[in-house]
Amino acid sequence: MRRSRARNAAAVALAAALTAVTAGCGGGTTTDSEGSNDKPKELTYWASNQGTSVAHDKKVLAPELKRFEKKTGIKVKLEVIPWSSLLDRILAATSSGQGPDVLNIGNTWSASLQATGALLPWDDEHMAKVGGAERFTPSALAAAGAPDKDPAALPIYSLAYGLYYNKKMFKDAGIDGPPETWDELVKDGKKLTGDGKHGIALEGGDPVENSHHAFILGKQHGADFFDASGKPTFDSPGAVDAVKQYVDLLAADKIAAPGNAEFAKRESVRDFAKGKAGMLLWQAAGTALQSNGMKSDEYGVAPIPVQNPGSGEKGTRSMVAGINLAVFKNTDNIDGAMKFAKFMTSDEEQRTLNAAYGSIPPVKAAQSDKAFDTPDLKVLREVLTTSSAPLPQVKDESKFETLVGNATKDLFADAAAGRKVTTESVAKELSAAQQQMRK
Repeated sequence: MRRSRARNAAAVALAAALTAVTAGCGGGTTTDSEGSNDKPKELTYWASNQGTSVAHDKKVLAPELKRFEKKTGIKVKLEVIPWSSLLDRILAATSSGQGPDVLNIGNTWSASLQATGALLPWDDEHMAKVGGAERFTPSALAAAGAPDKDPAALPIYSLAYGLYYNKKMFKDAGIDGPPETWDELVKDGKKLTGDGKHGIALEGGDPVENSHHAFILGKQHGADFFDASGKPTFDSPGAVDAVKQYVDLLAADKIAAPGNAEFAKRESVRDFAKGKAGMLLWQAAGTALQSNGMKSDEYGVAPIPVQNPGSGEKGTRSMVAGINLAVFKNTDNIDGAMKFAKFMTSDEEQRTLNAAYGSIPPVKAAQSDKAFDTPDLKVLREVLTTSSAPLPQVKDESKFETLVGNATKDLFADAAAGRKVTTESVAKELSAAQQQMRK
């Protein structure tokens, strides 16, 4: 048994605790014995790490939070939490009741966290306080909670996956343009591999990235990873084909470096920016690439390839990626939290924050700004609108990311160590993940 299996078990136990939590958690402010808020002019806010570093996020957010304080008189205590620990922190907060008033969540966690009852539901009354649901793009709202329920959070940053390619490396290899199918991607990747460089950079050591690509490719192979009743189908033929195809970029096709099996924390972005790989699969990578020294005219962006040109779910090119803003239901400063949510989703703030992070505003009116008319964001916005799908909005979605992501990580480790990755070995890993899901 490899060590990641032990991590899987721990993650499942933690995620299972998530679904058992009641809504008895308080916000970040305190109350006296009469139940009144002793700090009505203060909010605590957990922000996700959207920028190139925690310091970058503080630099982006600090002046905006000052503007909110000047406008409302409410001071916001900010903590930026890295993605590697954000879900664990949220789970601990829902269990202990020692959480913030407002927080960012990955939109893929919306249904899982909604199932705890710990988040404020955005019903018609609450939605009216931020201008109504019609302000948001339908794709972003589709990833804000379980179907047929009020959203558990509000979209604030929208993202989509794209295929980034190094223009000079493509030209030098005699490649006319980005691949449109996976067969073309592998063919181009082999032309780009050699002399210490590789066709594509992957983040094989990051379970979340792995699960996202498994989902996208799963859709292209006709697999959903959950059936209509919400039961896991991790080892269906389509799911097995999807995960094998992704791992084979390193294992069989050998267009990714063996070291990519351990890559996490944007190491693949750095390799691509430094010209060590000709292609990259990433969500709105422009800001990160430029912070690593790559100029915007040195790379192009295209939709992620499909199996064969077509439409429908098999033409899925991205998950609906993004970040949502949630309010703990039992916050002691609901009025302040509502004002903050309205501020963060206002047209002006949406333009400011999404421009700073290189993401796409989920608020429709903010998308008309010229900052979002760049060639890369035009491509990603089109993908988000026409060929993306939300990850399964089921209560166990966060466990799916952990289990399938770690199973894929194990398979990458096998490939890097020279062990053969077969259809049977992929099916075995996914079956084991499915068994843990049911515990």
